[in-house]
Amino acid sequence: MKAIRRSRPLVIANFAITADGKISTRNRTPSLFTSPRDKRNLLEIRAGVDAILVGRGTVASDAMTMGLPDVSFRAQRIARGQAEFPLRVVVTNSGRLSSKLRLFQAKAGPLVIFTTDQMSRATELRLQALGAEIRRQRGRAVNLGKMLAELRADHAVKTVVCEGGAALMRSLLEAELVDRIHLTLCPVIFGGKRAPTLTGLPGAFLPRAIKLKMIAMDVSTEGECFLEYRVVRPRGGKK
Repeated sequence: MKAIRRSRPLVIANFAITADGKISTRNRTPSLFTSPRDKRNLLEIRAGVDAILVGRGTVASDAMTMGLPDVSFRAQRIARGQAEFPLRVVVTNSGRLSSKLRLFQAKAGPLVIFTTDQMSRATELRLQALGAEIRRQRGRAVNLGKMLAELRADHAVKTVVCEGGAALMRSLLEAELVDRIHLTLCPVIFGGKRAPTLTGLPGAFLPRAIKLKMIAMDVSTEGECFLEYRVVRPRGGKK
């Protein structure tokens, strides 16, 4: 079978959700409700991709470094001919990003920030001084399709994992840019109208339903269920 040529990377979304479909609390606290195995799975997925994609709010609330602390995973990447660390990619429409975040303190691979003309020149210079590559776009929101195409063309990125948050996930789904979804279903219930779901706060429908096909499922002794889905494209859908 002839391989399909892609103008963008394969996009994987990886989230942990509660039994009532929440990805976090109403205060957007970090995802501390999962088991060590889930956290290990997260690192395994990171180790296998070329880039990690996260929105500004998630980086800030989770105090993320977007790194790969396990030396064995880094060694495996090098053995496969990959860079030691995946490329770290942050999306911020507003351009407001504190230089004090752990993201900028960690030695965890190159960092690219996609933003708009809303980012101040002072912020841009400050983040560049910390080693970040700044990619500006015109308008009020980052064009995610264009962003992915640039990652493929300029950084040879073939696979990306999106780790949050809900706003970024929703935008990727609306643009039909998600190919696979990994979910860890956790045996806990949060409740609450202000706690976000996979696509944001409850009540806002997507423009169209996203159909999925399950390709893997595994239940752990901790009571978590690891689910892997492939997004089913409508005929004529985006690749």
